[in-house]
Amino acid sequence: MNLPPLHRTSSLLLLAIACLSLGTRTLPQTATPSAALGPGSSDSETVPLFSVREDGKFGYIDKTGKLVIPPMYDEAYDFNEGLAKVEIGGKAGFIDTTGKVVIPPQYDRVTTPWSFSEGLIGITVGYQHGFVDKTGKMVILPQYYNSGPFSEGLAAVRTGPKWGYIDKSGRMVISPQYDWAFEFSEGLAGVDVGEKRGWIDKTGRMIIPPRYDPMRFALDFHEGLVAVELNEKWGFLDKTGKTVIPFKFDEGMQFSEGLAAIEIGNKWGFVNKKGKIVIKPRYREVGGFSEGLANVEIDSKWGFIDRAGKMIIEPKFDWAEGFSHGIACVGLGDKNGYINKTGKYVWKQTK
Repeated sequence: MNLPPLHRTSSLLLLAIACLSLGTRTLPQTATPSAALGPGSSDSETVPLFSVREDGKFGYIDKTGKLVIPPMYDEAYDFNEGLAKVEIGGKAGFIDTTGKVVIPPQYDRVTTPWSFSEGLIGITVGYQHGFVDKTGKMVILPQYYNSGPFSEGLAAVRTGPKWGYIDKSGRMVISPQYDWAFEFSEGLAGVDVGEKRGWIDKTGRMIIPPRYDPMRFALDFHEGLVAVELNEKWGFLDKTGKTVIPFKFDEGMQFSEGLAAIEIGNKWGFVNKKGKIVIKPRYREVGGFSEGLANVEIDSKWGFIDRAGKMIIEPKFDWAEGFSHGIACVGLGDKNGYINKTGKYVWKQTK
């Protein structure tokens, strides 16, 4: 699923699931939400659509709030590469942006991130993972204990106790040898060896030796840097493994639009790529910057700030997602909706 970066663990992850399931969304490989009400189609979609829920069923609106696909699904997820996962009667299938069923609901489970990536998506048959293409054809037979999405031509898979990487033909190109393995991003992938995290390239060569503490969630390289933890402090590395921002934060997250969230003393703010704090830590939780704004929590309410730290949309929501295609998913009480960058609702759940 192509999501704006989420910048926090535990409670933010639970909060973020709200846009996916009216209750609780997480980063990939953390938990599976029960339904999707999220940030909409990826940037590759020509007609961005956003999942909505009315009277217990899910459909899709466009960014103006116009209903495009009527609520009829038990669950409905983001569009990516022209298709979206939907569920009816406990079975998952895929529709296109017109609502046409492209792959009939037939799968018991679709693996995270619940959307097509590079033309393929992971599915499970029994307890084994395989991959199908956008016609529903099984192109890599179910044979793995676990799997991640394809990214930069490779997907992490687990055979037995160890993880390795396959290409789109199903050929094992990096032999299973890691205790955990993540997606490739900017040419590198995080892998766990024992109790330490390192990064490999697409030949399997260890570029950044495994000496960093495994995170409670997966962080990829973004904008040339990655946040890592060492001896209970967080800093940032470049793709050679050089420390470019010292280990001095209580927690740190990935860069987005030139800024990264950092935590100092249970408060969150933002640094630039030189490590300078440009937005002072004052928020209980934060999201990443997306389309010039970041969702932040203060005094138990969520609003949006700009890159200067100015509050653009006042904190009044119980939770809020990042902006995508000019609108953001928010919640107040037991109702969800989408707002534009002025804070005005373009769509609001009524029942």
